[in-house]
Parts: sequence; C-alpha cells; structure tokens
Amino acid sequence: MPSVSRQVRSKSIVTSICFVRFSASLPRLLPNITITTTTPDQPQVNLIINLLSLSWAPNYCAGHPGDHSAECRIGGHNAFVLHGLWPQASSGPPPMSCSNASPVAAATVDHMMNFMPSRSLIQHEWQKHGTCTGLSARDYFGQAEQAFTHVQVPAEYRILDHEQQFNVSDLEKHFAEANHAPPEAFRVSCHSGDLVSIQVCVDKNLQYRSCTQSVHECPVNQVDMRPPR
Repeated sequence: MPSVSRQVRSKSIVTSICFVRFSASLPRLLPNITITTTTPDQPQVNLIINLLSLSWAPNYCAGHPGDHSAECRIGGHNAFVLHGLWPQASSGPPPMSCSNASPVAAATVDHMMNFMPSRSLIQHEWQKHGTCTGLSARDYFGQAEQAFTHVQVPAEYRILDHEQQFNVSDLEKHFAEANHAPPEAFRVSCHSGDLVSIQVCVDKNLQYRSCTQSVHECPVNQVDMRPPR
C-alpha cells in the first residue's frame, strides 16, 4: 500500500503498544457476510479481508525531520502507530473513496487521537477507506481501534534501544507467533531498506487470516528499524 503524504500522512502509536479495555459500548463488528461495493473507477468488488497498517514511527520521523507532530516529538517514545484499517478485494486493487465523506464527528476524532497522529489523517482514512466498509465513521474507527489494540508486539521490538536490522521473514514469523495467527497473516512493508509498517490481515470479524496476493510483500530480505526517541 503506498504511503500517504505527510499532510494526510502515514502513522502514529504509543511506545510499547498499549492495550486498552473495551467497554460494552464498543461499536458493532461487520456482519459475517461479503460486502459488495462500487468505486467511481471500478465495478463491484467483494471485500473479504481488512488490512490493518501499523507504521513504525521512528523510521517515518527520521525521513521527515520537519514533522513536529506528537508522533515525532522527542521524548514521546512512539513505536508502532495506527495508520489505518483498509478493506481489500478478493483480487485486484482495493476499493477506495467509495462515497462522499462527511467530516468525522469531533468526539470520534478526539478519541482516535489517542491512537493516530493527526486529525487530517483520521479524516483521510475515513474518506479513502472507511467509506468502503459499509460502516458509520464511529463504527469504522471502533473497529480500527479494536484491531490495533488486539495486536501484540513481540518483546524484541518493544524494547528496541538502538538501530538494528531484522530479517523480514523473522519479523513476520515473530508477529504471527506472538498473536497465535496463521504464518501468512503478517506482512512487512518497506522502502529503501527501511521498515515502513507491519500489515496485518484480518477477516470481517477482525480474526487473523492469511493475506491475499493483493497484499504486497517487502522485496528485500532485511529491513532497518531505528529505535523510538
């Protein structure tokens, strides 16, 4: 998945990924059916999985020294951050911008700022991806939050204190093992040898599942991970 420009940008999370308690008021999950949607540029597509994107903030911030958001603030110790939850098609490109998007309610934006780096990214994710899920904005972001906080980050990546290189296959394997997920449920996204994000494939009920061929794999064997600051 291509990274988004910094205005609508690509990321933000809390140091050692934070697990929150869910109340009885959590938004509903997608029904266990195949959703069919139409985009302006393509015919109907069947949505069978969601792709959860967890960006590695230290690498992003190193490449964007002018970013003074909370994600890149020194002392914030941000590590993996929630970028978004993206519906995927069974084959071909994923659907995007499926309908006109009203502004996300202020209360929803304020809450999601605990997990995402900017208000502009929140609105962007709703317009580009959320409108293709069949959910309201509140329920869409409720799903993104639930999927994000459910992921367990392996210990070796939670305590990273210096720049290191990791094998792509090891990253994917360790995340799958830590989350009792299928081996193909986690994919590494990279750029120029740097880790961009961990991408997590889940079904419509947010259960881990193997990724489809539409989810691209990092083309190199190792990626660089800078430590949180």
